[in-house]
Amino acid sequence: MALPAFAFSTTGAFDPASSGRALAAGQQSLQSDANAAVAPVGRDEYLAPTEEDLAAARAKAAAEAAAAAAAAAAQAAALRVTTVTSAAASGASTPVAVNPPSGPYSGQAVVDYAMQFVGKVPYGAGASPDTSFGCDGLTQYVFGQFGISLPRTVSRQAALGTRIAPEDAQPGDLMIYPIGHVGIYAGVDSTTGRQMMIHSPDWGRCVEYDPVWGSYYFVRLGI
Repeated sequence: MALPAFAFSTTGAFDPASSGRALAAGQQSLQSDANAAVAPVGRDEYLAPTEEDLAAARAKAAAEAAAAAAAAAAQAAALRVTTVTSAAASGASTPVAVNPPSGPYSGQAVVDYAMQFVGKVPYGAGASPDTSFGCDGLTQYVFGQFGISLPRTVSRQAALGTRIAPEDAQPGDLMIYPIGHVGIYAGVDSTTGRQMMIHSPDWGRCVEYDPVWGSYYFVRLGI
C-alpha cells in the first residue's frame, strides 16, 4: 500500500483544507526500479470446508456416538443377564451355607447374621441367598429370620419403622437412601473407626460391608 506524500507532512497536511490545496497544486508520482522483482505469492494446501462438509462430519460424529452408546448398553445388559444366570446356576448347584441366628433378636445379632452373606450372594432381583439379593431383598430376608416380616420396596420398609436421629443410631437400624436404596447399619468399625453398613449394592457385585456414603436417614424397627 502506498501513501501520498502529504500524509507525512508535519505542517498541517492533515487539515482537509490545506491537504486539498496541496493536491490541487501539483501531481505526485511514484517511481520503481526497473530491476525490482515481484515477490512470488505462496499458497498452502488448506481449503475451507463447505457447509455440506461440516454437516456430513456432524452426522458422522452423531452416528458414531449413538453406536458407542448402543454397544455400551448392550454390554451392560449382557452383564446383568450373565450375573443373574450365574447366580441362579450357582445357587442351584452350590447354595450358600446359611448359619441360623446365634441368639434372640437384637441390632447386633442382625448385623452378625447379615455379615455371613458379604462377598457370597450376588446382587439381583431376589430375596434369598440361594439366588440373589436386591437391597430390599437382603433386609427382608435378614429381618425375617428374627420374626420381623418386611415387605419389598424401600419406601414400604421405611414406613414400618420409626425414624431416629443420627446420633441415636445403633447397629441393626435400617439406613434409608432417598434414591431408593436400603442397607443395615453396622455401627463403627473397631479397626478403621468408620461408620459401616451391610448392603446389596448393584449389578455385578455381591453383598458388601462398606463405609456409609451419601445422603440417608435411620429407621428403627420394632419400636
